[in-house]
Amino acid sequence: MKTDKFKTLRYRLMETETWPLKYMFKFITPNINGKVEQIKALLPAHGELAFKHTSDLKHVSITCVAEMQNADQIIEIVEKVDKIDGVIIL
Repeated sequence: MKTDKFKTLRYRLMETETWPLKYMFKFITPNINGKVEQIKALLPAHGELAFKHTSDLKHVSITCVAEMQNADQIIEIVEKVDKIDGVIIL
C-alpha cells in the first residue's frame, strides 16, 4: 500500500477550497543539472512562472500560479516534483 506523503495537503485542498481555483506552486531547487528545466516541464503550461535566484546563484526559487480544476491535479504535480533530488516544496 502506498503511503500518501501529501495527505494533509490533499485534505486541506479538498475541504477548504472551491474549484476551479488559482493555486500557487512554490519550489526551491539547486541551480544545477537542469533541475529548473525539469521542474518547469512538470508545471502547467498555462501557469504564470516567476524565478528568483539566490545572490550566489546556487539556488532558484520557482513560483507558478495556475488555475487548477481539482486537488488531484495539484497533488500529481507536487508528487512528480518531489521525485527530483534536492528540491524543497513550499
